[in-house]
Amino acid sequence: MTITVEDIGAVRVFTLCKARRRNALSRRESAEMATLIDRFEQDDAARVAILTGQGDRAFCAGGDLSDTDREAALPPTGFGGLTSRFDMAKPVIAAVNGLALGGGFELALACDIIVADEGAHFGLPEPSVGLAALAGGLQRLPRLIGEQAALGLILTADLIDAAEAYRLGLVYRIAPRGEVLREALAVAERIAGHSPAAIRASKQAVQAGLRYASLPHALAAQADLLAVRAMLEGPERREGIRAFREKRRPNWAMPPPENDEI
Repeated sequence: MTITVEDIGAVRVFTLCKARRRNALSRRESAEMATLIDRFEQDDAARVAILTGQGDRAFCAGGDLSDTDREAALPPTGFGGLTSRFDMAKPVIAAVNGLALGGGFELALACDIIVADEGAHFGLPEPSVGLAALAGGLQRLPRLIGEQAALGLILTADLIDAAEAYRLGLVYRIAPRGEVLREALAVAERIAGHSPAAIRASKQAVQAGLRYASLPHALAAQADLLAVRAMLEGPERREGIRAFREKRRPNWAMPPPENDEI
């Protein structure tokens, strides 16, 4: 089994289990991940996903260069089933436990949040072997850290450590060595404790807004987003308001009746 799946409450943890290959992924394994992510999206009991790697050496070192299934195609959703997926409703956290190189870095960039072990390193070494990071790295990295900083990393093919990634705004949190999954779980559980509809609306609004150059256009467009409309018209909004008034925690699994007036 090269990818394991574990549910911890409402959090689904995907672990790449190829430590000897630095958790590099073959094309078939990317297709397997795509199927697993599809199932996660469709499972109402799973609200947040974490993607991590086995061991402490690597999160993912990119494509498996010893890949024997070279005739296999990557899934339409890209490397790791994520890099070309642009419509995920639920949050995905990358728990980077070591090296995130090439496609592995692009896989982390395709997640919504990166939590990094203090010993983690990130890089796009493709130019050093005559390639380019075409699985999203050349597009996502400038959007996250700006053109100058991104081109510096891309063109030099240099590695940066977790502290530098945090300084650049790539990493949300740094965990003590060996504690990255625990830290990622803490973040995921906080997210999972909030309204699923509000989380979906927030994520969709942020991603849609990045497509607009002007703030007024982004603000105007968010009112028409499906997830935003579902949040405003759905029962979780009423449950949240009622719970606030009653000074209790909301019960997102048991929303109030549709005729409940707020």
